[in-house]
Amino acid sequence: MLYVKETRGDIFKVIGANVRYYRGLYNLNNPNKKISQAKLANMCNVSTGLIGSLETGKVQGISVPVLWNISQILGVSIDKFFEKKSS
Repeated sequence: MLYVKETRGDIFKVIGANVRYYRGLYNLNNPNKKISQAKLANMCNVSTGLIGSLETGKVQGISVPVLWNISQILGVSIDKFFEKKSS
């Protein structure tokens, strides 16, 4: 049996932190033009509140297609959202 230490809430905190991180890196060539939550939400056809809640770990469920769209817009592999960064 596989034991997973992280709770469901912990997983969404990791995903949210990574979405926020990669959204901040969206435009490395022009750091003054980082993509906003509102623009990302518009491009994904979801609410700005959903993106904000996702980034703060308050979302307790998000669909794979939405995560896929976010990954494609930000230009990162979807698996990067699940990588736990060491503190």
